[in-house]
This record gives sequence, structure tokens and C-alpha cells, in this order.
Amino acid sequence: MPATVVHVDAILFDMDGTLVDSTAGVVGAWESFQETYPGIDVHNILSSAHGVRTVDNLKKYCGIDDPEELEREAERFEQEIVTSSTKNGRKGIVVLPGVDRAIKELEPVRKFPNSRWAICTSATRAYATSALTITSIPIPDVFVVAEDVIQGKPFPDPYLLGAKNCGVKPENCVVFEDAPSGIRSGRAAGCKTIGLLTSHSREQVEGAQPDFIVKDISSVVFKVTETGVEITINED
Repeated sequence: MPATVVHVDAILFDMDGTLVDSTAGVVGAWESFQETYPGIDVHNILSSAHGVRTVDNLKKYCGIDDPEELEREAERFEQEIVTSSTKNGRKGIVVLPGVDRAIKELEPVRKFPNSRWAICTSATRAYATSALTITSIPIPDVFVVAEDVIQGKPFPDPYLLGAKNCGVKPENCVVFEDAPSGIRSGRAAGCKTIGLLTSHSREQVEGAQPDFIVKDISSVVFKVTETGVEITINED
């Protein structure tokens, strides 16, 4: 399939499953929480919870409604992701293919007043900061986390805020996402969307109707221009 070249004002990256792989820690965290909430079905949760804020998942699967308890348990869950990611020989939180090259290329437009890319994640600020620090990915000035929005993905709020903080219109942005809920969030915000096949099946990604589908970020070439970023997409 021939490559497609797209020019955008800004790039809005998801984090887990897009820039980093924290699967080992997430599995460990849910297994740990099963001890506290024995009625949960970890296999079922892992197949559908990716890309959704921890507070929303805990409310849905663990039945937690009290706001203060939700906040405490979400913090405990995300700490558990970090600590359990390397237990029992697990690989830890790692950078996904192509990310280091992409971030190096985009470094000149990471900071204000020339912010041309953002991270818009369903993770809390504390966990997202830890994951990015562990993987040596620099944090951009536009960094949208779970606490920054009232409604998380699949609602458009995270990506609308990312575009706003970059000072651009969402329709002139491209979203990189691996989770169907995140792809739907980007589409609802009016952004172009690129679905990655890093955590879900092609069928699941196609079901969310992204504009393009790639294996991972290694299938994309980034070039900073005077007016934004040129993206060359090699579809899978």
C-alpha cells in the first residue's frame, strides 16, 4: 500500500499502548486488586478496560462510588502498575517501537510557545509521569491527564483540551491511539485518527473507524515544518 502524507498543526499522542507498553504492570495491578475485590473477572476487564481512566474502570468493575475512595484506590492501582511491572520476571514498562526516533524528531516543538505535539492520556498525572520517566520519554508542555477532564475517553474532552492547549483547532490535529475508546475520543473531537495495532486486534481497531491503521509508530515518519508537522503514514 502506498504511503500517505498528511500535514497537521499538531499531534496528540495517547500514552499507554501508543508510546509505552505497560501491559505487564496492568495485569499485575488487576490481579492484585482481585484480592480486594474477589468478584471481578480480570480476563474480561483486560479485554475491555484499556484506554479508559482508572477511576472509571474502578467505578464500573469494582463498584466504587465514593469520590474519595475512588481517588485513593485509583492512586493505589496506578502505583501497583509500576511496582508489579517487573515482578516475577515481567518485562516492566517499556518504550514501543519507533517512539524514540519520533520523539527525537519532534523535540524542537515540544515546548511553548511552539508546542506541536501533546500527550493526552487516561492515566493520572502521577502514574503518567512515572511511566514516562521510566522510559526516558520527555514530557511535553501540553500534557493532558485524567484529572484534567471531567469526562475521559471515549468522550472528546482529552483531545479537545490537548488541541486547545497547543493553540490549534482539533480538526487540524491527528490523534495516535491503540484503544478503540481512544480512537472514538479522537473522532468525537473532530481530529484525524491513526489506530495502532499494539494492544487490540485489527477487527477491534477497525470497529472504531480510524482514518488510518498502522502496526505501530515505526510505520510513521515525522518531519517538523514551519507551520506544523508532516506525517508520512505507511499503513499496515
